[in-house]
Amino acid sequence: MYVGVDIGGTKTLVATLDDNGVIQARHQFKTPKDYDKFLESLRHTALSLGTSDFRAGCIAVPGRIDREQGVVRHLGNLPWINVPLYADAVDIFNCPIALEHDGVLGGLSESMLLPADKRVLYVTISTGIGTGLIDHQQIVSEMSDSEGGQIQLQFHGKRTSWESFASGSAIVERFGKKAAEIEDSATWKRIAHDLAQGFIELIAIMQPDIIVVGGSVGRYFDRYKDYLVKEISQYDNPMAPLPSFRAAQRPEDAVIYGCYDLAKARYGSRA
Repeated sequence: MYVGVDIGGTKTLVATLDDNGVIQARHQFKTPKDYDKFLESLRHTALSLGTSDFRAGCIAVPGRIDREQGVVRHLGNLPWINVPLYADAVDIFNCPIALEHDGVLGGLSESMLLPADKRVLYVTISTGIGTGLIDHQQIVSEMSDSEGGQIQLQFHGKRTSWESFASGSAIVERFGKKAAEIEDSATWKRIAHDLAQGFIELIAIMQPDIIVVGGSVGRYFDRYKDYLVKEISQYDNPMAPLPSFRAAQRPEDAVIYGCYDLAKARYGSRA
């Protein structure tokens, strides 16, 4: 059995998966801002999973990681600084643990459902905006710390981060509704325009064949895909060819499946 933990700025999802990558149990809790309280919630959730016999696990983190030391240096939407998440997770789950960026894991998972020869950029739009680049179903390690949501763009006359005006939390702040509650095309056109600003930059830098959009806002990709593609198509450039766009096939669980993919690849299945 494997365990995956997807830590988000709003909620944390914990799931167990069998050797074939089938989710067996899942539990969710609101992510505490205080790290010690988070560990309490994680330990309580681990006890409720119905098993403690894990071959390996993986923790997905929305921020900067020191992989050698197993330390989370900084998170964009949580006030945790230099926390020893690897050691604490090993103590809780009593198994080898991989520690990786959530955007990278989401991309790894979704790339496994696509042709193996493609360069895939995964963009998760939830509380914040995260990115992960996968090439031939392998993590591009040189880009594993990239923070696409922190691209600085012009918005209302000043430079600010892309996620500050285009993320899920920004959508709620600006329009007073979550993505799930937005039906009118005018609002989605405005959201698509704001999202396009960051995608244009990412395409030029990362040159993906396919862009997969996930996260809580990605779940409703069909509501704004046409507006987004039309907006981006204005900047078609032979030096930075436009990729195809598609919704994540498992938008809410992509990161959990990525946890499984990485943990199994790194630690192997039980004999």
